[in-house]
Amino acid sequence: MAKNVLSSRTRLTHIFTHLLLIAGAFVAMTPFVWMVMASVMSESEARSATFFPSELHLDNFSQAWNDAKFSEYFVNSVLITFITVSGQVVFCTLAAYAFARMNFPGRNLIFTVLLSTLMIPESVVMIPNFITVTWLGRVGPIPWINNWPALTIPFMATIIGIFLLRQFFAQIPHELWDAAQIDGADHVRFLFQVVLPLSKAPLMTLVIFGFIGSWNAFAWPLLVTNTEEWRPITVGLNSFLEEAGALVHLQMAGAVITILPILILYFLTQKQFTEGIAHSGIKG
Repeated sequence: MAKNVLSSRTRLTHIFTHLLLIAGAFVAMTPFVWMVMASVMSESEARSATFFPSELHLDNFSQAWNDAKFSEYFVNSVLITFITVSGQVVFCTLAAYAFARMNFPGRNLIFTVLLSTLMIPESVVMIPNFITVTWLGRVGPIPWINNWPALTIPFMATIIGIFLLRQFFAQIPHELWDAAQIDGADHVRFLFQVVLPLSKAPLMTLVIFGFIGSWNAFAWPLLVTNTEEWRPITVGLNSFLEEAGALVHLQMAGAVITILPILILYFLTQKQFTEGIAHSGIKG
C-alpha cells in the first residue's frame, strides 16, 4: 500500500515537473517563433496581432539582406569569429593542459584567481580593455582600433573555455601518461597524440561557445570600431533596425538572417555539445 502511494506521488511529481517544463519552453519559444513568422509576413500583417502569415513572403530576406548591406557585415563576422575561435582552441587548450596535467608552483592559486574573474561583470572591464587595446595599437606595428586585433585578440583565451577543457583533461587516466613516458613522450607529444584525440567533444563545445560569443558580440565591436570596415553583423543589424523604422517584417527578417548560422551550427553539433558538457563536470 505504501509503495502504491509513493509511486502515485512520484508520478504526480513527474507530471507536474513536465508540465512546468513545457510551460517554460512555451514561454521561451513564443517570441522566437513569432520572429520567424513575422519575417515572412507582409508589412500590414507584421504590424497587426497576427501570429501566422496568410502568405509566405520569402522576398523579405533578400530585401533585408540588400537594404542592410549584410554581405559586408556577414563576411566581417565570419572572419572575426574564425580568428577568435581558432585562438581560443590554441590558447585555451595549452592553458587547460598546464592546469590539469602539469605541476608548478602556485598552480591552484592561479587557477582560483582566474575562476574568480568570472564574477566580474563585462561592463566593469570594458573601459580598461579599451584603454589597453588603444595603447597597444599606438606602440605596435598595426593599429588595433577599427581593425581585427581589437575584435579578436582580447577574447582568444576565455576562462570558461580553460575551465571546461581543464575539467576534461584532468579526468584522463594517469596511466596513459605513464605509458607515454615509457615510450619517450614529453608533454607536447602526449597532448597532441593522446589528450586531444580523446577530447573531441569538449573541444567541439569550446568551438560552439566561442562561435556564439563572438558572433553575438555587440557592445565591444561597437566600442572599438567607428567605421563599417570591420563591424560585424550584429552592429549592422542594429543600424538596420534604426533605419527600417516601422518595417517590422524586414526587421524580423534581418534578425533571422543574423541568428541562422548559430542555429545551423548547433543542430549540426548538438550531440558533441551535449557530450562535452556532460563529460566536463559543468552542471546546469
